[in-house]
Amino acid sequence: MPPTDLTIDRRDAILVLTLNRPEDANRINEHLASALRDAFLQADQDERVRVVVVTGVGPVFSEGSSISLPEAATADLEGLLDRHTVARDLARVTKPVIAAINGSAFDQGLELALACDIRLASEEASLGFPMTTKGELPWDGGTQRLPRIAGRATAMDLLLTGRTVDATQALRLGLVHQVLPTERVWEEALSLAARIARQAPIATRYAKEAVIKGLDMPLEPGLRLEADLSFLLHNTGDRAEGLRSFSEKRDPEFRGE
Repeated sequence: MPPTDLTIDRRDAILVLTLNRPEDANRINEHLASALRDAFLQADQDERVRVVVVTGVGPVFSEGSSISLPEAATADLEGLLDRHTVARDLARVTKPVIAAINGSAFDQGLELALACDIRLASEEASLGFPMTTKGELPWDGGTQRLPRIAGRATAMDLLLTGRTVDATQALRLGLVHQVLPTERVWEEALSLAARIARQAPIATRYAKEAVIKGLDMPLEPGLRLEADLSFLLHNTGDRAEGLRSFSEKRDPEFRGE
């Protein structure tokens, strides 16, 4: 993989992953996909990393996959898509992940963003699945994550029409959490990541687990999962530190223990 396709920058407890293929609108090719999967796995295994931020270089987040229609028609399609898949691996990261959507996020680019936990968007961003207007279907989780995040009606609208929406519409539809001036997206993403990184890392991982797994459960099993995870936290050093810092009237220093 060209060394500049994905830049990796660790800032204290924050790992920043930047798609860096501006010559192709940050489209995800096979080599970049492999690098992203490796980075996601390493981020999850590195105890120094508490939050991951994913963004793109320039005015584009990612406009999809580099797979061409002729290539898809002549190749082993299942193997080809598997080598390009990234959202599945990102969704497996147990730590909080923030998408800093600095520009257009289309097709697989949007699928990557939907696999993040929090999405901040530039006011100039646009999102959607225009691939459906070419007779294609999202294949990296888009048809499943989109309705879970924005609801069935929005998913049907965007997938069946192939239309794209601007950042303001995306916020109203629940696709993104916040819309910011372009020059502030990066700054706000890092600020939010730093705020999360200051929290107890075991608690943030358990909170993410409870929400994500709970959505696929009936209410009662979800409540039991919540109770079990809460019970496990009672035996951590971070919980003890939280109690101590409160009684001593100081900021806690969580160590992830």
